[in-house]
Amino acid sequence: MVRRISTRALWALLTIWAVVTLAFFINQTLPADPARAIAGPQARPADVARIRVQLGLDRPVFTQYRIFMGRLVHVGPREPKPREHASCETFGPFHVDLGTSYQMRRPVARVIGERFPRTFFLAICAVLVEVILGVALGVVAAVKRNTAWDYGTVTLTLVGISAPTFLTGILLQYLFGYRLRWLPLDGYGLTFAEHAVSIVLPALTLGIAGAAYYTRLVRDDMIDIMKQDFVRTAQAKGVSPLGVVVRHALRNALLPLVTVVGLDLGTLVGGAIVTEKLFRWPGLGQLSVDSVFARDAPIILGTVIVASTAIVLSNLLVDVSYALLDPRVRAR
Repeated sequence: MVRRISTRALWALLTIWAVVTLAFFINQTLPADPARAIAGPQARPADVARIRVQLGLDRPVFTQYRIFMGRLVHVGPREPKPREHASCETFGPFHVDLGTSYQMRRPVARVIGERFPRTFFLAICAVLVEVILGVALGVVAAVKRNTAWDYGTVTLTLVGISAPTFLTGILLQYLFGYRLRWLPLDGYGLTFAEHAVSIVLPALTLGIAGAAYYTRLVRDDMIDIMKQDFVRTAQAKGVSPLGVVVRHALRNALLPLVTVVGLDLGTLVGGAIVTEKLFRWPGLGQLSVDSVFARDAPIILGTVIVASTAIVLSNLLVDVSYALLDPRVRAR
C-alpha cells in the first residue's frame, strides 16, 4: 500500500512539473508587453526598458525559467520577511513565490490565497449536490426500472446533460432570483450568512449537470449489479429489499462513482469559469478570465498551476480511495 501511494505521488509531482513548465513557456509567447502595460501607453522607451529590467524580462527565457522554478517552492526566513521575499506566501519554513501581478501590483500567491477558499467552498457544495441528487435518482430509476419513474428520470438526465451550464444558470437566476426573489441573482455577500445564501444558485448550476451524469452512471451500474449472483443470494437469505439495495448493490455501484467525483472535484477546485463569471463569484475561475483579458501573465500562470495541482491531487486521492475501498486493488 505504501509503495503504491509513493509511486502515485511521484508521478503526480512529475505531472505537476510538466504542466508548470509547459504553462511557463506558453506564457512567454503572449503578445502583450508587461513593461509597457505597467508604464502606460505614454511612457518613454527608457522607462519601459527600466521596468523590463526590474521585472527580469530582459534575461534569456531559460534563465527566467530557472529563477522561477527555484523560487516556486523554497525554504525561506519566517516573519518578518526581507524585501527579496516580499512576493512569497509562507507555510512554516517553506515559501511559495508565484511572482507579482502586473496589474494588481500584489503577490500572486496572496491573490490566489484569497480566491481559493471561495472556489473550494463552491466546489464542495456543487459536488454535494451532484452526489446527493445523482445517487438518489439513480437508485430510484434502477429499482423502478421500466416504469414511469425510470422513463421520467432518464428524460430529465438527458435534458440536464444536454443543457449548457450558462443556460441552466440563467434559468435559475430568472426563476429563483428575479421571479420568486428567494435568492440573490449574483454576488458573494459580506457575512457568512450572505455567502451561504449566495452560493445556492451557482452550486445548483454546477450540480445539476453533474447530477444528471451521476444518475445515469448509478442507474446503469445498479441494474447490472442487481443481476449478480451475490445479490440473488442475499435475497434468498431473506435480506430486506432495502438492505439488498443499500448494503449490497449500492455499495458496489459507488466504486466507479469515486473516480468521477474525484475528477469533478479537482476540476471545480481549479475554477468553474463560466459559472463564476455568470454569478460574479469572486473565485479562481473569474480571476483566470480577468487575468487573460488583462494579459496578466503571473496571474495566468498561477491559476494554471493551482488548477493543474488540484486535478493531479484529486487523481491521487482517487487512487488511494480505490485501494481503501476495494481489497482487490490492494492485492495488485
